[in-house]
Amino acid sequence: MSIARDRLTQLLQKFEQKKIVVIGDLILDQYIWGDVSRISPEAPVPVVLVEKESFMPGGAANVAASISALEGNAVLAGVIGNDSGGKILKSYLRKNADVGGVFVDAKRKTSIKIRIVARRQQVVRVDKEVIAEIRKEMSEKILAFIERKISSIDAIIIEDYGKGVINPFLIKAVVAMARKHKVLVTVDPKEDHFSYYSGVTCLTPNQHEAEKAAGIVIVDIPSLLTAGKKLLKKLRSDALLITRGEHGMCLFERGKKAIHIPTRAQEVFDVSGAGDTVIGAFTLALAGGASLEEAAHISNYAAGVVVGKVGVSTCSQRELLQRVDQDLRLGAV
Repeated sequence: MSIARDRLTQLLQKFEQKKIVVIGDLILDQYIWGDVSRISPEAPVPVVLVEKESFMPGGAANVAASISALEGNAVLAGVIGNDSGGKILKSYLRKNADVGGVFVDAKRKTSIKIRIVARRQQVVRVDKEVIAEIRKEMSEKILAFIERKISSIDAIIIEDYGKGVINPFLIKAVVAMARKHKVLVTVDPKEDHFSYYSGVTCLTPNQHEAEKAAGIVIVDIPSLLTAGKKLLKKLRSDALLITRGEHGMCLFERGKKAIHIPTRAQEVFDVSGAGDTVIGAFTLALAGGASLEEAAHISNYAAGVVVGKVGVSTCSQRELLQRVDQDLRLGAV
């Protein structure tokens, strides 16, 4: 089963009415684009002749961009530094989201990931970041912001890149607030932080993260099912969506059989940001009234679009519909 085009169109029409808060690590993605024609005489590495540079929002910021690209309304909450990277990032964020929950911490540096790309292939990535829990003062500012917004939002996404914004104090308070106001909460988890997420609506780990959290090496379908069921029970969540790269996804829903969803990617150039697209599309679809299975199929199609692009990117409603139509023509739906 996939999702019927008429049903998809019906759900997409609701996206523009939905407001999603994204809490997490805000990252600036810098791209250095160039060409390679020789190897360095100093070391066996390629020499990249730089042609241009560009910036894009990454981490939780890319989730907000994904929601915006699908015509939903994103509200960001997180922390940046009082530096040039923070200023560049915030200028990009304003194009895609409400940035009222983005706070500046002069004692912290903005996380930057620098990717050098030559001939559509990533040559190397350089990370400039501080990995440390944010100060309690910053967590309290984020909580106060969420409290002001909670009555007007449809869902909360916790985007955990392990840089320090997501911490037990913050998440416990956010989940309690969401439960009180009947707001769904989804999590793109960090493998070391699964104990933080108890009681959320759904998590979207990749297979590696699910393996580590469950303590089970996933080598086949039986081990996948065992790991998924164990995590679902342990976390007391309604659902678990494990992303498996070229093997697609597997949706675990409380009280139901696991559902295997084949990948919709046709060409894979770059998997950067694919997880951001999955949770953004999945949560927006749930907020718009989709079932868990429908939301999983929508996020699967959206991820299939973005991995066919170079660099961290997003999927629009038009691209999503085109991909579904393509599968219909090929008889794959």
